[in-house]
This record gives sequence, C-alpha cells and structure tokens, in this order.
Amino acid sequence: MELLTYLPQVFSGVNILILVLGTIIGLLLGSMPGVSPTMAVALLIPFTFHMDSTAGLILLGVIYASTVAGGAVSAILINIPGAPANIATILDGHPMARNGRATEALHYCFISSGIGGILGVLVLIFFTPPLAELALRFGPSELFWVAILGVTVIGSLGSTSVLKGLIAGAFGIWISLIGFNPILGTERFVFSGHLQGGISIVPALIGLFAIPQVLYMVESAWRGQTGEQFQMEGRSIWQSVRYNLRRVRSLSLGSVVGAVVGLIPGAGGQIAGLLAYDQDKKFSGHPEKYGKGEPDGVIASESANNAMVGSSLVPMFSLGIPGSPTAAVLLGGLLIQGLFPGPDLFTQHASVVWTFLGALLCAQILLMVFGLYISSLSRFVIGIPKEYMAGAVAVLAIFGTYSVQHSFSDVLVMLVLGTGMYFFMRYGFSPGPVVLGIILGPIAEENLLQGLIIAPALDGPMPYFFTGTINLILIGLCVMSIGYSIYSELKIRSRRRAGERAGGAPEA
Repeated sequence: MELLTYLPQVFSGVNILILVLGTIIGLLLGSMPGVSPTMAVALLIPFTFHMDSTAGLILLGVIYASTVAGGAVSAILINIPGAPANIATILDGHPMARNGRATEALHYCFISSGIGGILGVLVLIFFTPPLAELALRFGPSELFWVAILGVTVIGSLGSTSVLKGLIAGAFGIWISLIGFNPILGTERFVFSGHLQGGISIVPALIGLFAIPQVLYMVESAWRGQTGEQFQMEGRSIWQSVRYNLRRVRSLSLGSVVGAVVGLIPGAGGQIAGLLAYDQDKKFSGHPEKYGKGEPDGVIASESANNAMVGSSLVPMFSLGIPGSPTAAVLLGGLLIQGLFPGPDLFTQHASVVWTFLGALLCAQILLMVFGLYISSLSRFVIGIPKEYMAGAVAVLAIFGTYSVQHSFSDVLVMLVLGTGMYFFMRYGFSPGPVVLGIILGPIAEENLLQGLIIAPALDGPMPYFFTGTINLILIGLCVMSIGYSIYSELKIRSRRRAGERAGGAPEA
C-alpha cells in the first residue's frame, strides 16, 4: 500500500516538527472565539510560500483538523463556540461543565474527535474515486434538500419548546436574507448602511454566543458572585476512554454523518455536528436528557465535525471541488504549491499526497493526546474571576469580529445581535436555532434560485426538485425528521403529565 511506503517521510525532521507544532498551534487558535478553521488556515498560507510542497500541505492540513477540535474548549468552558462546527457541542458540553464535569466533557470531546477524525481520513484514503463521483451528483436541487434537512433540526435545538426553536430559526433565516439577492443583486432589508454587506456568520456567531455570556458574567460580578464559575471534579483519562469507547452508537453515528456531510460540497462542519447531534438524540432512549449535560451529545457532535475534515478533502483532491469553506482555502494553498487536483494528483505527485495523508492521520492521534493534556489545565480557566473573564472574552469577541473583514460595521452588528440575544434568552429562546438559520438560509436560497433557473430547461420545477434517487431519499429523511421531532415532543409532554398526575414534581 502506498500510504505505508511514504509513511516514514512523515517522521522526517522538518515534517514531524511541523506536525507537532501545527497541532498545538491549531488547538490554541481553535479555542479562541472567532478564530475559525477557515481563518486559521488562511492566516498561515503565507508561511507556506517558502516551504516545500509536502511541509506546506502538512501545516495547512494539521491546522484545519486541530482548530476544529480546539473550538470545543471555549464551547464547553465559557459557552462560546470556537468555530461554527462546535455549535452542537455547547448544548450538552457547557451544562456538563456547570455540573462540575468540565474535564470529563473535554475528555469526551478530544477522544471522539480523534476517533471521528481517523475515520474521516480513512474514507479519504480508501474511497476517494467512487465518493468523488457521488459528490458530483449533488446539484442545486440536492443541496436545497440538504439545507431543508438541516432546517428540520431547528425546532428541537436547545430551546425550551419546539415553537420557540422554530421562531428563533425563522429569525435566523430572515437575518441571512439581509443584504443583496445572490442572483438578482437587489437590496433586501437594508435599513442601515452597516447592513449593505449582509451579516456574516462569524460576527453573528460571536455576537449570539459571546456577548450574552459576557453580559451574564458582568451581571454575576455586579451581584457579588465573583468566585469560580463552577466547581470541578477529578476525572481519570482512562475512565473517560473506557466510557467513550462503550458509546458505540454515538461514535459511529457521529462519524458516519460527519463523513457523509463532508462529501457534500459547501456543507461544512456546522451542519455535520448539528445533524449528528439531532440524529443521536432521536435514536436515544432518553431524548429528554439532551441539553442538560448528556455525554452522548458531546461525543456525537465532536466525532462528526472531525470526521468531516477528511471526507471534505475527497472531492477537493479528485475533482477540485472543496467540501467545506476551509477546504476551499486549503485548495488555494494546494494550487500555490503548483499541485492541481484531479486523478493524476495521486500518480504524478504521489510522494506529496501520500505523505500529507499520513501526516493528517497522525495528526488525529496527536490532537487527541495534546487535547487530553489541555483538559487537565481547564481548572485554571474556570478559576478566573468573572469580571476578568468577561473583559477577556469581550476583547477577543471584538478582535475576532473585526479581523474577518476589517469592518467596524461587523462589530456593531455583533454587539446588537448579542445584546438582543441576552434578553431573549431570559424568555427561553436559544442562540443555536438562530445561528443554524443564518447558516442554512443562504444555502437553501441560492440552490433554490439556481434550481428554478435550471428547471425550465428540463422538465419543470416540480420534477426537478421532487424526482431523482438522492432527492427522494433526502425528502424522506426530512419527513422522518419532522415526524420524529413531533413524536418526541408529544412523548415528553405525556411523561410530564403522567408525573404531575402521580403527584411528582414536573420535569424542568
């Protein structure tokens, strides 16, 4: 096998140094709110100009994988996702931390990230040619239904009720429409000059998650609650490893969903993590535990977003079609090195490609090892007084928002969205559905409009969107997702009524 032939090159002097340093730097960058994997890879592309092709690709690939995993640190400890891919991790990761299980949650995060990442890279190694052909079959109609499948998750995503989740998701979709129509170029809902460029995902993500948390910490400090945010319990790494490996359903479901979503061009880790979380919740015998500190929720979402990393490179290497926004930036780094995607890449540049794949596989193990070490240091973050933590998070939020497009308008939008979310959270609304609506809105709209342009040249809109094997499978999954969400909600309500009739206290 060619991978084994070129694997020793991974451990040569320069390559192993880049592999280790890249993993550590990626974990640190990923844990900073606002520094997304896409931004991290883009920032490091200039450093590869004077490297040889192999070393440059190893650096970019390792940064990609480790920043996705590192984003869970801030998600679990301070309720702010380091990247969009870590949104689902917040739902159970932060409640676990508040229950004194922060180290345990971080253990599950890095162990499942490593396992999911290994599966994603193995998919890239063994199944690139056939899966690239599958990726080509996803046109506008299929991508539209993928976005709709993601929308079906909104109702049960972190809110206290399905109705509030749907309202928050609809608000997020409306926010995504602000700006210019992607096809016609007309302005929509631009009632201020600061909104002419629309609302980008990073400012919205930081505002909706970071600013409410900053205001909450300021409020707690003002009331005199200046001690630790929450207590921590000791947790053995081996205990976490044994427990994690026993969660076969969550690990396998998350890894498979992540690998499949990664193949779909443009989907990204945020959709992978949220879909895996939702499906794991639906297959669980106790869905009511999710959102209150259920370890399976962390395991499923983190294994999914790292499994997406390897599979997102399948269409990029074989067809030049990136499977995620970060893969698109990585494609730029590939072209800068004079490497052009296609079937010949694995033959004409076999040494570079197979060494890179071996390094990416080793990076999954390294991020697991270094991540578990970082988990033991989380007690220092938790011990920081709230007033200092609030100041640090606010500075990072403003810096991270401004650095995306160097726009002061983005900072204003971030502050307005965050302040509004702080008040809405008091009434049971969650930022998760809003962010998911912002992410999925443009994907659904652009592919719907493209499909409506293409359809008249074929058999018309109805056959175009409602026929074809992939379309029918996705439609069936949408119907099943909606039906199961309604069934789960009714089941939980019937349990509450039964508890009340039995004289017990109703569940929160």
